[in-house]
Amino acid sequence: MYNQQPFYQGAHRNPFEGEIIVIGEGSVTIQPDKGRIRLGVEIENKELKKAQSDNARAISSIINALQQIGVLAEHIQTDQFTIYPMYDFVDGKQIFRGYRVEHLLLITVNNLENIGLVVDTAVEHGANRVSNISFQVSNSSEVYRVALKKAIEDAVKKAYTIAKSLNLNIVPTPRKITEEKVALREPSPLYEMQMVKAASTEIEPGTTEIRAVVSAIFITNE
Repeated sequence: MYNQQPFYQGAHRNPFEGEIIVIGEGSVTIQPDKGRIRLGVEIENKELKKAQSDNARAISSIINALQQIGVLAEHIQTDQFTIYPMYDFVDGKQIFRGYRVEHLLLITVNNLENIGLVVDTAVEHGANRVSNISFQVSNSSEVYRVALKKAIEDAVKKAYTIAKSLNLNIVPTPRKITEEKVALREPSPLYEMQMVKAASTEIEPGTTEIRAVVSAIFITNE
């Protein structure tokens, strides 16, 4: 009779092996080349039909004006359409005041020099809401791969630095490398406003940082 011992995957592992776990980071800062503007019209009226028709008229005027300055129809789309009943509270009583109709458009601008012109044109033709302006990078996947390469190189350098400090030999190829999820750092929205009144709106896109992070496990031995 004998005692059967459980089998462990690491039972035959080299007892002199060790692990170094590091985090590698890489980033690329780039100028955005595309913008997205969220703007539209907010109309209030006691009669819902009147509020809707006034809103539709203003939106139609905005779209026509934007197309006249070169914005393609496929770059203008409805982002949000809402109807709110409005109430006042007087002496603890809820009194109906009317309706608010809001129609927001999402406009894509491929030439960032035209961002200000698009905003001004929309405002001149009835837009009274500019809720968000954001910027993107068209070739973000390609730029991310550059950042990822930098992150891997950073992980390797860190592992070698640690191994050298401890007088350890290191296997050049990591046993395991994991790509971590990282949120894209875009420029913050420039403003949120109800009414826009400006002779000429100047918009600065700033820069976008695309980051990559990896975790890597390296094997060491004495």
